Amino acid sequence: MAPPREPAPLKRSAVRTRLARTDPDVAAGQEAAAPESQADAAWVISETGEDPLRQRVSETLLAVGSGGVGTRGAVEEEPEGSAQLVVAAGIYQNTGSTQHLMALPGWTRLASVGPVRHERRSLDLRTGVLVREQTDPVAVPLRTARFASASMPGVMLLRAEGWSAALHPGPPLSGLPAGDPPGDTAAVRVGSVTGGLAVAAQQHTRDEGERRIVERIAAYLPDPRRRPHPAAAADLLGRATRLGFERLLHDQRAEWGRRWSGVDVRIPDDPPIQLAVRFALFQLWSQTAALEELGVGARGVSGPAYDGHVFWDADVFVLPALASINPGAAEAMVRYRAHRLDAARAIARRLGGAGARFPWESAADGTDVTPSSGSLGGQVVAIRTGQQEEHITADVAWGAAFCSEWCGEPVTPDSAAGRLLVETARYWLWRCDRGADRQAHLRGVIGPDEYHEQVDDNAFTNVMARWNLRRAAHVVDPSGRSREARAWRHTADTLVDGFDHRTRRYEQFAGYDRLEPLTVADVGTPPLAADLLLGSRRVAGSQLIKQPDALMLHYLVPDETEPGSLGPNLDFYGPRTAHGSSLSPAVSAALLARAGRPDDALAMLRLAVSIDLADRTGTTAGGLHMATLAGVWRALLAGFAGVRVVGGQVLLDPVMPSAWGTFEVRFRALGRRLRVRLEANRLRVETDGPVTVRIPGSPPRRVSTVTVLTLPGEGAGR
Repeated sequence: MAPPREPAPLKRSAVRTRLARTDPDVAAGQEAAAPESQADAAWVISETGEDPLRQRVSETLLAVGSGGVGTRGAVEEEPEGSAQLVVAAGIYQNTGSTQHLMALPGWTRLASVGPVRHERRSLDLRTGVLVREQTDPVAVPLRTARFASASMPGVMLLRAEGWSAALHPGPPLSGLPAGDPPGDTAAVRVGSVTGGLAVAAQQHTRDEGERRIVERIAAYLPDPRRRPHPAAAADLLGRATRLGFERLLHDQRAEWGRRWSGVDVRIPDDPPIQLAVRFALFQLWSQTAALEELGVGARGVSGPAYDGHVFWDADVFVLPALASINPGAAEAMVRYRAHRLDAARAIARRLGGAGARFPWESAADGTDVTPSSGSLGGQVVAIRTGQQEEHITADVAWGAAFCSEWCGEPVTPDSAAGRLLVETARYWLWRCDRGADRQAHLRGVIGPDEYHEQVDDNAFTNVMARWNLRRAAHVVDPSGRSREARAWRHTADTLVDGFDHRTRRYEQFAGYDRLEPLTVADVGTPPLAADLLLGSRRVAGSQLIKQPDALMLHYLVPDETEPGSLGPNLDFYGPRTAHGSSLSPAVSAALLARAGRPDDALAMLRLAVSIDLADRTGTTAGGLHMATLAGVWRALLAGFAGVRVVGGQVLLDPVMPSAWGTFEVRFRALGRRLRVRLEANRLRVETDGPVTVRIPGSPPRRVSTVTVLTLPGEGAGR
């Protein structure tokens, strides 16, 4: 069982290096008014700040980031109860299960802004600019604007405007060691478990009568593998200050405009879903980056929950989404895993096995940082995911192979994806038991469900291992001559999968069908935590499941499943799914769309988008649910639009809910930018270069610019 965990307190490193102080004019001769908030409801996420109980949720939703550095959206004066935080991907401290993202010096704090009675804070998704405005006409005027530069990754900018008697900036960086000299410039270098970060900042304050303007620029340079030199941050800061706030704001708008021109969604009949999907896309861009390597924690760089640990969520949800949004970031995620192959090999060796076994929770160096216990309903319970939730090993290989397929890159034995496939296949060959029935088995595992532990032959784990073995064999030996590859194929062919030809569904694990036949309707209305309501023992003895488990086969490896089995599996497992995980609704939405049930899929998508935007599970204060955001985009792209990339072709099989008259998705695949628009049975496909597309019942077509296709009358949802 893997209960939610309270994050460990974040501590600051005392390792630092002061840089020479300079005092240039940051914005001489430039217009200094803070940008006003935008009123376009199709693009703006707004928070009024009038509910103190929602403060930390607002800080999560209004987070900004670039270059792998994330900043929570706390107000500048950081009132009591605020959880302001700046963290960077891969910059950890501590060891073992207490390893967590390091809290870095902040760049948004102002010493005072005057009394704030009523305010509106607006995040413009078109530009990535967060604006705060005092809305009380008789109050002290205040306006601030901040953004994480998309054109200069790692550069952060803040402008504040208010009364000179009330607005006082304080130092340009907060959270520095006590005794740090005051002034308008600051720099610090911190060391992490395996790397570190250098940051430099400066600010400029000027008064125009009773009006005061503060401009601040900070430059962050994180590196998870080595400690950056302080001069590098100073150089980045120097380049940013020479450009100035106005130029960088102009470049910010231009860069986000370029992003949205290539990746977007248009659903004119459903503005709430359109805005929610755009929010997901914005944060997927902001929380990740095309770095040398990228480990994406469960909450990205938006909050402390789960300590920044990297789970299977990263490989099977976030990575596929990024492949269609920012392929460079997806490839960086593959490199994160490939760089930790030696650590995964060491885990397998300690178990007496071969190949590579990836840890359930990973952080700085790829060692297992999964805790052994946690709290559930006030009780201390064992966490067994580290020992038993082994599907993570196949998930890592799947993510790497998916990235290569989607981006049109060949998988060879020497490529990162190839090495991951081979080493994980070697582990599965060792891990499988050969029973008296001459079949291969995987015993004592936990599937994605997690309500049921220590089970045998979990269908998802077994079929993912089967896929892993077959894919590795194809990569290293397509002709079938290698002894090792033949062993992989034989084991794959004999791995039991629990499929029942009579019912046309997969038994989740051996003995599942004999459990108490509870459905969620017997307990309450989803989403719910069945283990808290009924107790872990009762739930473990029932057919209730936390999230899709056997259904995940149809989500990740549909070609490995029996034809015609999706519908029966949805009919059986849907009523038993508590949606107790934030991952669950988006997966269900995608699968319902693929099963030709778009109206049911839309209802589930509405639940998925509410996870963060409406704080549906009461956990958004700890950070954005990255896998949910990715799942929302994938539900639209792979579910409703029916987009897949197979064999160098883009497959399109769209469905549309009855409430939508049309919808459009823009995405990246095979090195191209595509725009697909569905209206009735007409599909308009636009691309910036030659690409082969295929729709059901028709031969492949080469598209170079714009093509209009007529869809058949019958399809997934027609």
